[in-house]
This record gives sequence, structure tokens and C-alpha cells, in this order.
Amino acid sequence: MSFDVTAIRKQFPVLKREIHGHTLAYLDNAASAQKPQAVIDAMVDCFENSYANVHRGLHTMANETTEKFEQARGRVAEFLGAAEANEIVFTKGATEALNLVAYGLMGEIEAGDEIIISQMEHHSNIVPWHFLREHFGAVLKWVPVLDDGSLDLDAYGALFSKRTKIVSLTHMSNVLGTINPLKRMAKTAHEHGCLFVVDGAQAAVHFPVDVLDIDADFYVMTGHKLYGPTGIGALYGKRECLERLRPFQGGGEMIEDVFEDRITYAEIPHKFEAGTPPIVEAIGFGAAIKWLSAQDRTAIEAHEMMLYNRALAGLREINSFRLIGDAPDKGAVLSFGLEGAHAHDIAQILDRYGIAVRAGQHCAQPLMERFNVHSTSRASFGIYNTVDEVDRLIAGVKKARTFLS
Repeated sequence: MSFDVTAIRKQFPVLKREIHGHTLAYLDNAASAQKPQAVIDAMVDCFENSYANVHRGLHTMANETTEKFEQARGRVAEFLGAAEANEIVFTKGATEALNLVAYGLMGEIEAGDEIIISQMEHHSNIVPWHFLREHFGAVLKWVPVLDDGSLDLDAYGALFSKRTKIVSLTHMSNVLGTINPLKRMAKTAHEHGCLFVVDGAQAAVHFPVDVLDIDADFYVMTGHKLYGPTGIGALYGKRECLERLRPFQGGGEMIEDVFEDRITYAEIPHKFEAGTPPIVEAIGFGAAIKWLSAQDRTAIEAHEMMLYNRALAGLREINSFRLIGDAPDKGAVLSFGLEGAHAHDIAQILDRYGIAVRAGQHCAQPLMERFNVHSTSRASFGIYNTVDEVDRLIAGVKKARTFLS
């Protein structure tokens, strides 16, 4: 396979748009990526030609839609390297998937039981565990982040005790771009008898994921960062781990039998998919995975890192520039600050030149406190970004520095 960014860009209709008279340079991919025509077409085709509710009908359109829906589940399983499609639960996104796991494990948590997370986690991988702290007396233990943005692995090993039950860590930081050594960390967790949960929302789009090689008990991902639609994501769980979880919601679809005095649950994964699912979104999710899997992912990763390195070299020419996160072998996420300039002001000035970046705390307040910053500006690179867009970013930040000095 070959990688041609010009050909790729032609598949994304929105990239033709102008913002304030400038061609859009979309560098906010860590928040949410744009959608190729293949995904748009798959969703429109379902709406126009074969939409019906899934799993419940005997008519032709219901069967057609169910086949596409379950085909998408199979694509997610293959994408993550799962042993079987039934180990994939469709959710609204990574956030709901993490909440599902935390809720499902409530019956196993007692006061004083410990949950290990890290200072670099997104709030989606912090708040659900705080719920277990608030309601059941669980203790949260934090893996420190070193100055370069990597995790302190020695400190990680020292956190375990006989009361540690769960470890839940990000695969790739949405702020730092740090890619954590999960296989090594999972081994440590399992040696202590702990469940190992992974937030893969950022990682899955940038490089291949093999949940069996990692030995993750649970792995979550989301569609909208992976060039798919919003409102859809997935939870992978080892069969025996999914069987341990209590259902997250009750209703139709997740039930086998309902009587006045008892109920029995459906088998996994349907046990966790109450009600009418996001049918068209799941089909779009499957289309996004099919589209991305057809690309040369090694070449994409190299392209994204080339853009990152070019952007970093250019921005380092600014005296007041500060990079947040410089861990070895990190991904293409560039969080930065300019001394004396607010991240929001930088982002607004860049927007006037058609450049879209994110500014704020990126749902990672403990990490902001760790680096003693209130917020950062963040440029995050994807498959369709170009050298010209990077050069525009560098020029735009330099102009912002001039305006804000």
C-alpha cells in the first residue's frame, strides 16, 4: 500500500471549507476527527435504503440492517485483535464504556479496596472510579507523571498492595501524546491479581492495537476520533471478565426472560446493550474501521509524526514556547504554552487564520496541576493533515506571540 495525502484529503468533503477567508487547517483531531465520504455514504445508504430496528424483526429490512450492525461488531473485534465478536459491546463512546466497567464492578468493591489510575488520565477514566470512592469507600492511588510526560514505572510497581483490585490507564495521553508500555504494566497488574482496564480512545486511531498481546481485561475506544460518527464506541472485554459485570442498564434487548418475580439476562454482548442501539452510528463506525484498515497504517503513523516533528521544530524558535510532554516514542499530539499568553487567546487568533486547535484543560485537570499550568493549546495531527498546514500553524503562533506580547 502507498500513502498519498492529496488523495486522502479528497475523500473528506469538509476540508474544502474556508474559515475567515482561509482554507481550513483542522488540527483538532484528538478532540474529534473529520469523516471521509465512505463513512457518510454508509450512513446515508442505511437511512435511505434499509433502515429498521435490529435483532427484533423477521422482515427483509430488519435482517439487512441487523447484518450490517453485527458486521460492524465483527470489524471492531478484528481491529482490536479480540478473540471473538461477542467480546465487543457497543456503547455511546469510550466514556460510557468506562462507566459500564466501573458500574459493573461495584459489587466487588469494599471500603479500602484500591484502584490505580495515573495523573495523565482523561476525566472519563477518573470520575467513574471516584464514584466507587464516594459510594463504596474505594481508595484511588495515582501513578506519577515524570517531567518528560512519561509514567513513573518504579512508582507504579510500588503502588500495589493486597487491597489493589483494579488498574485503569490510558494507552495514549490526549494531552501529552505519551504512549504507555501497557504490556509490561498489565503483567504487573495481573501478578497482583488485578483487573487491567485500558482507555484506548486516543491510541486506536494512531497505531494498531492488539488487546490479546497487551493482555487487557477491558479496552475501550470511540468512533468519532477514528474518522467515524459520534454517539458510538466499543468496550472490549475478555469473555470471562464481561461475564463478571452486572448490567449497566435495564430494558429491552438486554433481557432473556421477564416475569413478575424474576428476570434472566441475555448473553453477552447483548446483556449490556439495553434498548434500541445507535444502529446507523454503529454501521458508520464499521465503515470507518473498514476505511482506515484499508490504509497503510505504518505510513500514516510516520506521516503524522513527521508533521509533529516539523511543528515542534518551528514552534521552538519562539523564545517563550513551552512544550508539555516530550516522552520518547510519543504520538502526534502537541500541547504547548506561550509565556504570558492564555491558551484561549492563542486558539482564537489561530482561528482567524483558518487554523483549528484545541485550548483548555482537555478534560485532564490533575495533569494540568501536575505541570503547574491552567491550560494549554493543543495541535493534534491526523491522516489528512499536510506540511503546509503545519507551516501555517507555526506562522500563526508566531503572529499570536506578536499580538499577545
